[in-house]
Amino acid sequence: MSGPLSGLRIVEIAGIGPGPFAGMMLADHGAEVIRIERPNTPPRREARNFDILARGRRTVAIDLKQPEGAAVARDLARTADGLIEGFRPGVMERLGLGPEILLADNPKLVFGRMTGWGQTGPRASTAGHDIDYIAIAGALHAYGRAGDKPTPPINMVGDFGGGGMFLAFGIVSAMLHAQRTGQGQVVDCAMVDGAAVLMSMIWSLRAAGLWRDERGVNLLDTGAHFYDTYETADGKYLAVGAIEPQFYATMRRIAGLARDPDLDAQMNISEWPALKQKLAATFITRTRDEWMSAFDGTDACVSPVLSLDEAPAHPHNAARGTFLTTDGVTQPAPAPRYSATQPEAPRMASADHGTDTDKILSAIGYDTHRIAALKQAGILA
Repeated sequence: MSGPLSGLRIVEIAGIGPGPFAGMMLADHGAEVIRIERPNTPPRREARNFDILARGRRTVAIDLKQPEGAAVARDLARTADGLIEGFRPGVMERLGLGPEILLADNPKLVFGRMTGWGQTGPRASTAGHDIDYIAIAGALHAYGRAGDKPTPPINMVGDFGGGGMFLAFGIVSAMLHAQRTGQGQVVDCAMVDGAAVLMSMIWSLRAAGLWRDERGVNLLDTGAHFYDTYETADGKYLAVGAIEPQFYATMRRIAGLARDPDLDAQMNISEWPALKQKLAATFITRTRDEWMSAFDGTDACVSPVLSLDEAPAHPHNAARGTFLTTDGVTQPAPAPRYSATQPEAPRMASADHGTDTDKILSAIGYDTHRIAALKQAGILA
């Protein structure tokens, strides 16, 4: 493996959403991530062939509900630097795989726990999804247009931004601490906490009196005419983010509005609705690509709103290799980039559960007879 995390081993208890995303990030940057799958789950070949979140892993299939299966997982955890699990609080403990046990086996282990509500608090044991976590974090209230209901930003803020990405950061931070001190620890990553942290700048603006606790009336939430999307003549859209005066002036000039005195009042909040209508009437007169032929290469801070089909082919994305195609699946490339330890291109997950079971267990000392006996007993796939 290559990448800055090369040499580190992570055991990932297979789950959905933010846990696998954290595992993907760690694997993308060079860590060896061993994913423990359930042996009695159908292969779901078609779905797994396209599961980008599972890329870059080796897999073993272990029945953790059986004591012999939990013992195999303990043996794997003894060899690991970190572990990822995304069950509700208490499930790993009931399996005999709680942090007290695994850290006693391996004092340097970083035990990463991914939940929506966290390990503590009155909602800790209840179900939820991204929309619920960002709702009580105060984030969902901010997404949407003035006078309209809150609009979920798909599941980017809770599951992935406030969840999986924070877990990956927490695990790496705790592993650095373990390397210095020899002391492992539990990382309690809650999506509600992460979603709240992602709102830090908005809390700063609110404290400074620059953010109203309403949707769609502020600088960055579609309240301002110079920070919004606008439909073009072909039914497509432009993204306008001309905040600074010099960028705003460039946008006005290219849009043919430099001489319109109404637009001089850029920061007059009371004028924003009317100015938004004026920009909308301007941008609807030409197609998206016609506008971009005028805006490209300028500091107007205007970009095309691209679809998933269009984004990989954009010249900037193509030049940077922002997207790649592996095994016929187009997907985002690992990020960020490194000057000295650039990771190799990720590989897609195998369609079969436990593809690497024999190799992984042999590497930690299991002989062929023991592996065969565990398979015969249904403990391993």
